[in-house]
Amino acid sequence: MSEMQYKTSSGRQHPLGATVDESGVNFALFSQNATGVELLLFNEHDHPEPAQVIALDPKTNKSFHFWHVYVEGLSAGMHYAYRVDGPNEPWNGHRFNRNKVLIDPYAKGNTNNLWNRVNACGPNDNMRTSLRSVVIDTKGYDWEGDQPLRRPMNESVIYEMNVRGFTKRENSNVKHPGTFRGVIEKIPYLKELGVTAVELLPVFEFDETEILRMDQEGKPLYNYWGYSTVSFFAPHRAFCVSPEDGTHLEEFRDMVKALHKAGIEVILDVVFNHTNEGNHQGPVINFKGIDNSIYYYLVNGDKQYYMDYSGCGNTMNCNHPIMDKFIVECLEFWVNEMHVDGFRFDEGSILSRGEDGAPMAHPPVVWNIELSESLADVKIIAEAWDAAGLYQIGYFPGYRWAEWNGRYRDDVRKFVKGEPGMTGALAARMSGSADLYQASGHLPLNSINFVVCHDGFTLNDLVSYNEKHNWANGEGNNDGGKDNDSWNCGVEGETDDQEVERLRNRQIKNFTVIQMLSQGAPMIVAGDEVRRTQGGNNNAYCQDNEISWFDWSLAENNKEMYRFFSRMIAFRKSHSTIHRARFFTGETNSRGLKDISWHGTMLNEPDWGDGGSRAISFTLGGFDGEADLHVMMNMYWEPLGFDIPAVQGRKWHRVVDTFMPSPSDILDKGKEELVKKDKYTVEGRSVVVLISK
Repeated sequence: MSEMQYKTSSGRQHPLGATVDESGVNFALFSQNATGVELLLFNEHDHPEPAQVIALDPKTNKSFHFWHVYVEGLSAGMHYAYRVDGPNEPWNGHRFNRNKVLIDPYAKGNTNNLWNRVNACGPNDNMRTSLRSVVIDTKGYDWEGDQPLRRPMNESVIYEMNVRGFTKRENSNVKHPGTFRGVIEKIPYLKELGVTAVELLPVFEFDETEILRMDQEGKPLYNYWGYSTVSFFAPHRAFCVSPEDGTHLEEFRDMVKALHKAGIEVILDVVFNHTNEGNHQGPVINFKGIDNSIYYYLVNGDKQYYMDYSGCGNTMNCNHPIMDKFIVECLEFWVNEMHVDGFRFDEGSILSRGEDGAPMAHPPVVWNIELSESLADVKIIAEAWDAAGLYQIGYFPGYRWAEWNGRYRDDVRKFVKGEPGMTGALAARMSGSADLYQASGHLPLNSINFVVCHDGFTLNDLVSYNEKHNWANGEGNNDGGKDNDSWNCGVEGETDDQEVERLRNRQIKNFTVIQMLSQGAPMIVAGDEVRRTQGGNNNAYCQDNEISWFDWSLAENNKEMYRFFSRMIAFRKSHSTIHRARFFTGETNSRGLKDISWHGTMLNEPDWGDGGSRAISFTLGGFDGEADLHVMMNMYWEPLGFDIPAVQGRKWHRVVDTFMPSPSDILDKGKEELVKKDKYTVEGRSVVVLISK
């Protein structure tokens, strides 16, 4: 041990975590059932033994269920951890073991230089191979006047991306690949594309050293997506350049500030439904050793086992008051201290489960998030289902919550694929899914409209593969979804057949036009705009390699597709008729057009009852001087003639025709081509967009 021994005093019970002030650091930890707590101080991140061990006296260092101590003269940069003692009675839900060194649930940063996951399992002491938390001062960062962008949800275009995968490949040519700083270097690319928000796959600390399984060649596969959180207040150390120096917050903040300067919001994908401690055989990292029976759902009758609503080994008891407090305080920290603009909640339906596991009508944590003043202007998005079968699309609790609209994904895929009888479903989805949201008092902005996400095929692979090809995952191709509603356009996988390639390009453009013309908020996945492929792998959660990483050569090779995406995003932004805040009402404009009118190939005759229909069109009437839009969609394989409505005092001009080669597929603003006839031939499997001028 070091000769330097810090003096201590009682300290205070709030706030939880390590709080730095001018005279020292206050440490506070919740544990209702612990009988003893020790605070361990390490001078360096890789010191195997603590420089000082501070035993907390329940008479002076405990208030109710909060343990606390003030360490005088201590400053930011010190590394620390806990030992927590108490009953080791798994059958009663208690897994206390003072042999296990635990990180602070409220830590703002951690290091794993000594970490050995195996040693965190079982009963033995793991002092020399444990994770360590870092004392970080949250104050003093120069935000340079940065403020939240507060862009309305309906005006958003979301870009889902993995921080590591976005710049990890060598051809990204960034100075710090796979990090928050790497993202900063690619901001010009994002700004030119036109997206308004990045939705980052988990950036909270997770164990990227966890070997999930072996691939076909016997090589280890690691956690790539990060949906297995270790520490919820801490930016992931592997995304930082100098985590051992406690730069976690600074590096993340630098990225947020730079994105905000470019007009791009930051949404975090958060995982409060489970943790990386897993089931009864998993490691002891923090919650399990601090107060297992409080934080997790346990099997009634034999509490050594965990209820698994998440499909990941355990489930967090989100509506217990302590867990409710933890989640809300965590979100408020990321908003107030880190300037984050929103959150997407993985398996969000678990947040609606009560302490007995049953869905609640008014789950406290969901409503506390919705009504928190600190979170009042941030975007909150639910994946409104869980692994135990709870599916809440259209009725997730609360009003402000947007939802990943799984119905949108499925219906749009089927329509573009060419399945018959999907025109009515497509109309509902493009109108903002009023059938799901309007009756309950929700709005179009409650619908996040996505065709693909990280979990599944890329957009390129959706039009290139009929079947999943997940052999590299080491599970015999048995993992991943089987029902993908994909179509390979005639050839499975990569091909030199230029006719097939032209069709695939057209299908990608068809998806893009439909997304960008739909009411709600569109979300695309990083690389869709340049045809990023995963080789048909629709479950690349364990592929921290070139299967998943963004291939920056595609930005040059497929620049015509990038152009189409960027022009289509710009078109959406410039027409408020396609990103309304409210549902359509049937109002008529001065040119005799309703706010929306649906047609088939003939005006005012949509084929709702035709089970074989693959074609539909609609007209959007513009107000306050804005252009009207007429959209014709033909997913039949032969050309079809579509009637064009008359528009008083204006003429129709073509903006988009996905059948045409670039740059005629989408024309620049001001260069739209006049349509001289009252009928337009839409080629097979293509979409045409007209505007009135």
